[in-house]
Amino acid sequence: MSSQNPLLEAVVIGSGFGGAIACCRLAQKWKDRVLLLERGKRYPMGSFPRSPHQMAANFWNLPDEKANRPKHIRKRTLRGMFDVRNYTRMDAVVCAGLGGGSLIYANVFLEPPEQVFERGWPKGLNKTVLQPYYQVARSVLGARPIPAWNDDPRRRIIRTELFRDFAESQQRESKLADICVFFGNDFAKPTPIGIQERNRYGAVQTSCVYCGECDVGCNTHSKNTLDLNYLYVAEHVHNAQIQTDCLAEKIVPLNEHGEEDTSADGIHGYRVYYRHLDNGPAHVDTRRVVVSAGTLGTNELLLRCRDVYGTLPRLSQRLGHRFSGNGDFLSFVVEGKKPADPNYGPVITQYTDFNLFQQHDPDRAFILEDASYPAFVAWFVEGLQPSLNPLGMLKKAWRVLKTVWNYLLRNLFSGKWSGSVGEVFYQLLRGDVSNRSSVLLCMGLDKGDGVLTLKDGSLDLDWPQETSMPLYHAILNCGEKFKNFVRSWLFIPLPTWNWPLRNNITVHPLGGCILADSPEEGVVSADERTRGQVFGYQGLYIADGSVLPSAVGANPVATISAVSEWIAQGITDNPELPTDDLSQTIP
Repeated sequence: MSSQNPLLEAVVIGSGFGGAIACCRLAQKWKDRVLLLERGKRYPMGSFPRSPHQMAANFWNLPDEKANRPKHIRKRTLRGMFDVRNYTRMDAVVCAGLGGGSLIYANVFLEPPEQVFERGWPKGLNKTVLQPYYQVARSVLGARPIPAWNDDPRRRIIRTELFRDFAESQQRESKLADICVFFGNDFAKPTPIGIQERNRYGAVQTSCVYCGECDVGCNTHSKNTLDLNYLYVAEHVHNAQIQTDCLAEKIVPLNEHGEEDTSADGIHGYRVYYRHLDNGPAHVDTRRVVVSAGTLGTNELLLRCRDVYGTLPRLSQRLGHRFSGNGDFLSFVVEGKKPADPNYGPVITQYTDFNLFQQHDPDRAFILEDASYPAFVAWFVEGLQPSLNPLGMLKKAWRVLKTVWNYLLRNLFSGKWSGSVGEVFYQLLRGDVSNRSSVLLCMGLDKGDGVLTLKDGSLDLDWPQETSMPLYHAILNCGEKFKNFVRSWLFIPLPTWNWPLRNNITVHPLGGCILADSPEEGVVSADERTRGQVFGYQGLYIADGSVLPSAVGANPVATISAVSEWIAQGITDNPELPTDDLSQTIP
């Protein structure tokens, strides 16, 4: 797209929760004068990778980015979903694709307690202010608990009951989580499992098939991902332009003559340079830019614009500060005595409060959520058993041999063979590790004191892990209690936690471009009149997880969405609160 064309009204960079909401709301006002750029590709129904060969290449890496990614992919050109970043004491996993993180997140929509907004948030932005925006985002994303299983035993999820029983044993409460999963358009009368219908925005979805594959891309489109609501309406109703496979690389302000001018403040618009990964470099001119590339992408783009290209020199010196991993902590309890069946149902179904909502403890506040993983991963785990648990495999081999011997004695010498294949398979597969193992997903209030910078031209993170150790110790203590509850012999913290690595892994990176009352405190404005606008510039906004000033303890999607709705209302100067009728036009 050439700068010879008239100015667009807005360019949105990124299609995660912030970008999708911005694109839709701005398109409600400016229609086809809104352009969204997404580095990843579209994923139609049934297109997510599943074979070993496909999954091995389902990562994101462009060699010229020189990002801190795993060594085995750094030199390869890969345009898959999973963008894995390796930093000192903290690794991160984010997503590339139309819909951003919604393609791989665990669906939970959970509002944090009021105390979260006392952790360095601007004084005028709190839970009360954001409440109507939480409500509209909840409605658009179709958040609801799993349906009752009284009338359909296929809807029973064993691990939900297991985690509920554990909560009761700890004198705590397990609650069903509101999840953004499609069970049909009528919450009171769920559509039968596996039946397809159009959602209220016109996109075809399948009533959840309980396959446990939410985190690797839902091939039945049973997740309410952003390409099936906000982005779907933006493109199909309001004619927003959506270009995938386009990586934004530089933002330059323009002067009154439409020329690039790094001393300008954006009042005359911006030129956005991007690379179409198939067709080469391009640029476009626009009145406004909304940067929604996710916490890592947004910080990296803006740090380069300020410190490498020199195109946005007015950006606050607080850029990159107050990074948080949202207290993410993944662990496993292996081979308990109680069935868990972690390969069935939506990835998360419940949460148990550990001092986040009740008896709030800011140093040790977290929630415990059940988690599932796909059945094909369970087969992979079983395939590893000979190397991981040789004694267990010897026991299985002995059971199989004994079964075959008994059949030989009973049937072969009598001249009959009744067929023992079924029994052999039963002895081989019964007692599989997965069915009695549990995945524990915790997140909580880490200190949010990390700093993102550029090192040798690429994003780097300094994560002072020690300051958040009281939280991590509380989570580890919870895991040990869960191990004892299910009578397991092994509790495994996340694989990178053990010495000498001692690395956290986050799938919810936050901060670095935080909302604040002044540029001395943050990067974007929390003022009612300039919501989400970057200090020092007009018409340059940020709307994604990077603007959150702290960990939220709960899954952050709800808060990112609410804040993004609040910012979008300010950009469009809409006097009315947003509604879930996305087809409406904003005057």
